[in-house]
Amino acid sequence: MGVFGRLGSMFGRRAELPFDLDNPALEIVAEAFDPAEADSAVLARSPRLRVEEKAVLRHHLVLPADEVERARAVLAQDGWELRVVETGDPVRLHALRAQVITALSCAQERSRMAGLAQRLGGDALGWDCLQT
Repeated sequence: MGVFGRLGSMFGRRAELPFDLDNPALEIVAEAFDPAEADSAVLARSPRLRVEEKAVLRHHLVLPADEVERARAVLAQDGWELRVVETGDPVRLHALRAQVITALSCAQERSRMAGLAQRLGGDALGWDCLQT
């Protein structure tokens, strides 16, 4: 048993290694850019998604340039990383977080991102999910 296994055993659970959001082997396994399509339907039609494993949930946002830092601060509170994809005004952004993907979590986060974007004068375009 390795060091991480022993540490996990000591605390009654498996130790978890950090998830690499920049892993070049990550590929899109599900995507939702149609607001009329339910997140559960998106996941059901995504045969490559392994629902029992962590994935990167990536939301595509467009925000006014002067609201990017405010959005970053709000999202960081729950472990989201906000990255600039294309500069300008508005700014195209990705909000990323590693998590186990469920229909409920996708729906909650889609709603949250839409609300945040609306409050800051922007738009939430949709989301995709990446796994190795």
